[in-house]
Amino acid sequence: MKTPFLTKEKAEEIISKYKTPFHIYDEKGICGNAKEFIDSFSWNKGFREYFAVKATPNPYILNLLKSLGCGVDCSSLTELMLVKELGFSGDEIMFSSNETPDEEFILAKQLGAIINLDDITLIPYLKKACGIPKKICLRYNPGGDFKINNTIMGNPSDAKYGLTRAQLSEAIKILKEEGVEEFGIHSFLASNTLTNDYYPTLAKVIFSAVKELTEEFNVKFTFVNLSGGVGIPYLPDAPKNDIKIISENVKKVYDEILASNGITPAIYTELGRYMLAPFGGLVTTAIHEKHIYKEYIGVDASAANLMRPAIYGAYHHITVLGKENEECNHTYDIVGSLCENSDKFAIDRKLPKIEIGDILFIHDTGAHGYSMGYNYNGKLRSAEIILQPNGEFKLIRRAETPSDYFATLDIYPEFEKYNKKK
Repeated sequence: MKTPFLTKEKAEEIISKYKTPFHIYDEKGICGNAKEFIDSFSWNKGFREYFAVKATPNPYILNLLKSLGCGVDCSSLTELMLVKELGFSGDEIMFSSNETPDEEFILAKQLGAIINLDDITLIPYLKKACGIPKKICLRYNPGGDFKINNTIMGNPSDAKYGLTRAQLSEAIKILKEEGVEEFGIHSFLASNTLTNDYYPTLAKVIFSAVKELTEEFNVKFTFVNLSGGVGIPYLPDAPKNDIKIISENVKKVYDEILASNGITPAIYTELGRYMLAPFGGLVTTAIHEKHIYKEYIGVDASAANLMRPAIYGAYHHITVLGKENEECNHTYDIVGSLCENSDKFAIDRKLPKIEIGDILFIHDTGAHGYSMGYNYNGKLRSAEIILQPNGEFKLIRRAETPSDYFATLDIYPEFEKYNKKK
């Protein structure tokens, strides 16, 4: 079972002020998890978590993580603009993008961000756009199959990201001639892994490349970025990663391959899901029921609020608030109102009997939940709310209104009435 951090009583209190659907986040849980994660890597001087902004791009949460010492990983112009306004700068920003336009490189360099190049052809492109910085990162794709304990975890050769091993050598040679003084290396080989072996296995691949490149070109690697990929258990009975064991095993590989050879780069990570997903939930109300070939419960949220089940078939646990201890003796499809048959939060899910007006808590939406929302069918994106440690709640993003939806149609006079600020 999964226990929601929100009670029915607190949900009703919030709903009396902000109607459903909305995403809510647990500040106490976020801070506790972040502190535990950062502490587990304290053995590494210079360790930093660069939170993946794309996972949850909310100013309140980004400021919260900033106060705990986290940096940010950005991948677009607007993400760079967002963190700039929040006071992030310099090495606090990792800019990891692909197929990157000039304007994004230009702003990243102006902010002093660490630029993570996805391809060797971007070197002359970056030079022309804004010049090559003194510190730069290269994204590594080792190709082939990525295996852990003989299990294939991913297929890097099918991924569009990163440089080959041969290209790494060529890129470092070119960049050294361009005056680069500090290098970093980055790699991401698997997503949402539930094994304590992922980071250590990945680390061995990257650390080995760093050792070889250091010896080959006599360059300085100041950091190694393990990126993301450490997952969370969406299923209630799935195993949970032990971050302390993961860190200990990364240290063993670090000491064996790097430190023993006098190479001591900082370790960086770029987690989003692990940092936030368990500490967010989508709160929605049952508004309809339908009895045909299956039993359906229609809610006021839809895939526009949480895309993962519709596009990945992803599992998100559901709790009917106030009925946590009741027997799950009814089978439902929990659906939204989009004109798509994939708009389902759950299929053939065993739940307590649901009545109109019941409040459903959809778990693990703290990352890649709100941020993946969209406006299909003219649906408006929901509010975001933070539940604070003292039990109070605060609006951290208002819900969209029709004015927001029609804002880009302000070129038409008939839509002016929607664009007037109230």
